Amino acid sequence: MAELPRFLKIGRTDNVAVALVDLAAGESPVVNGIAVTLPEPVGRGHKFALKPIARGENVIKYDMPIGHAKSDIAPGMFVHTHNLATNLSGELEYTYTPVASHRLPETEKGRFFRGYRRADGTVGIRNELWVIPTVGCVNKLAENLARECGRRTGAPAFAFPHPYGCSQLGDDHETTANLLAALVKHPNAGGVLVVSLGCENNTLESFRKRLGSFDESRVRFLKAQDDGSEFDQGLELLGELAANAAKCRRVEIPVSELKVGLKCGGSDGLSGITANPLIGRFSDLLVAAGGTTVLTEVPEMFGAETLLFNRCRDEATFRRAVAMVNGFKEYFLRHNQVVYENPSPGNKAGGISTLEEKSLGCTQKGGTSQVTDVLGYGETLHTPGLNLLTGPGNDMVAVTVLAAAGAQLVLFSTGRGTPFGGPVPTLKISTNTELAERKPNWIDFDAGRLVKGGGTLDELGEELFTQVIAVASGEVETCNEQYGYREIAIFKDGVTL
Repeated sequence: MAELPRFLKIGRTDNVAVALVDLAAGESPVVNGIAVTLPEPVGRGHKFALKPIARGENVIKYDMPIGHAKSDIAPGMFVHTHNLATNLSGELEYTYTPVASHRLPETEKGRFFRGYRRADGTVGIRNELWVIPTVGCVNKLAENLARECGRRTGAPAFAFPHPYGCSQLGDDHETTANLLAALVKHPNAGGVLVVSLGCENNTLESFRKRLGSFDESRVRFLKAQDDGSEFDQGLELLGELAANAAKCRRVEIPVSELKVGLKCGGSDGLSGITANPLIGRFSDLLVAAGGTTVLTEVPEMFGAETLLFNRCRDEATFRRAVAMVNGFKEYFLRHNQVVYENPSPGNKAGGISTLEEKSLGCTQKGGTSQVTDVLGYGETLHTPGLNLLTGPGNDMVAVTVLAAAGAQLVLFSTGRGTPFGGPVPTLKISTNTELAERKPNWIDFDAGRLVKGGGTLDELGEELFTQVIAVASGEVETCNEQYGYREIAIFKDGVTL
């Protein structure tokens, strides 16, 4: 059996390599026939220099600059935040320079999953009961109703508490109400009970109008301040919803109607080598089959945004993408925050030194396909292909807005691990095998096998595609579903596109 690689030079022009295992001081990795000696240990996911890098010179990874050297760096030296600084600053002007479309991978035609066709034509992959408060004052009522409904009927019932819906102004209030309305109409819910207090800014009457047209057989409304027992009334309404949902049956649905969110959290130095390229492969496969994927986490596009901009299908889409990125930078500046104060402490511990480096790994989740649309926060998907969605890097907020956009499930890569799950199935993909083995109750798919001799990108991409179809068909529950990890979070003072 061939010896597994201990390090990797990713791009042809890179002047650093990445340790795939912990490397000891004194080791002499050989790259392109040239040996460099490590004067100090280099941990898994971290970088070491392949050649002399002068102070001020760019450090290259993924064939792109990830910052510049703060001091002279000799071959073999450990490269991280102590000697590497970002090149990024504030808002930029961009020029639309479209690149030729990549050839999408061949995918088997006629693939199906088994989902729920709703009366409005949308498709769900679950048939759950959701209890959604219009305001934080009724959070516990919502949670108690979901718990008791589940106990009495045996139907899967979930509440999604949040602290908002009142004492908000202008766009901030609109953002909250629009996001909640989008969740109410999500096709994964076989029935939704909207619970209000009765005196909040987000009134039940205005919220109902905000929904526009909706399937009235799947939605009920409860105002807690009305006469009578709000708990008994809520249970009665949930009973009606449960009875309606029980009539729904799974049917064959073309995979072209699958909408999948793409997210990463707790990234490490292997994220851009294993899990994110694997998700990108999945995205290309689904897009090739006529389906829809959606990439968010706008601040984690900074430094790699031009790679996405130049894949926009036309100049109008490009302009919306630029507005999305610069709008998020304005959000930081408006609050007197450093635009590029990222990555997080956990990212740094895992080997990521600058936001450019994080972004170049993060955006690989979008694969190679054309960007077909750009959505504002709280807007819903309507264009097949790869979409960009306004949202922050925060895990809870990002997964929530992906679900609100209409994603029926989310692929979530992680190098350090998290138990978190959103309102839709959140399939966790580990960047390294050690995490998958250490946290099997968190991780659904081990992408670390890509550097362990456990399969090629094509092979694991097909395996992941098959697993997604099984999850969508209800044959497999994700770990977040099995352990009840379901939450939402709403972006406060959100940016607009």
